[in-house]
Amino acid sequence: MVSVVSLFILFTIFILYSINRMTNKLCVQKEIPDEKQPKVFRTINILILVLLISSYVEVLYT
Repeated sequence: MVSVVSLFILFTIFILYSINRMTNKLCVQKEIPDEKQPKVFRTINILILVLLISSYVEVLYT
């Protein structure tokens, strides 16, 4: 059980890092103003975190 949790945490870190890199590229490409970028990052990170948590719960209980 502990190994599954640690593996999932590593997976989550990798996914969040990748998504944040892509979000940064999106902000640069679309020339999103600096004032709006934190809101974009926060929204995307929260949505990805919800998806990751729900997938963990699904894997845990099925």
